[in-house]
Amino acid sequence: MENKIEKKYNRLIIAVSIIVPLAVALLFGVNLRKLGYDVEPLNQLPPIYATINGLTAVILVWAVFAIKNGKRRLHENLMKIAIACSLSFLVMYVAYHMTANTVFFGDSNHDGMVDEIEKNAVSGIRYLYYFILITHIAMSVVIIPLVLYTYVRAISNSFERHKKLAKITFPIWLYVAITGVVVYVMISPYYVH
Repeated sequence: MENKIEKKYNRLIIAVSIIVPLAVALLFGVNLRKLGYDVEPLNQLPPIYATINGLTAVILVWAVFAIKNGKRRLHENLMKIAIACSLSFLVMYVAYHMTANTVFFGDSNHDGMVDEIEKNAVSGIRYLYYFILITHIAMSVVIIPLVLYTYVRAISNSFERHKKLAKITFPIWLYVAITGVVVYVMISPYYVH
């Protein structure tokens, strides 16, 4: 049963869960350079935000071990760090895509298109890449309200409900963090350096 603290945050969680994916989708389509702004592409960001995704995965696993060993304060601090890492990833991801040209998997000559020769060169791996990318994106939208509801249940001392939801939230969040790294590793050969 929801308590007062949870009820207080419900509308905010719903709003954030809708606004963030919409804002990311809108900003993803905005390229400042194509709009005529003289900005340098932030090409240094993808390896940084991929590293942050990897760090998030490690922190999530560490946080689970902490709570299973009765280290509640450590667990709480690690979860706050994981949330901060995810937020910083999001900001860097949007900043990169607002300043850099789109990179396509398999575009080995960096012309912004994947021709038949390039498609054949990556063959079936292309389908694997897009499967991982699409599931990563879909789960990154789903994880927003899950993380927020799980967090609010913890701060409202609804620990049984927190634990129950965390069992759903953890594997999805871990999947998003790990696949973020995998997507980067797979597409990194096609970045213009």
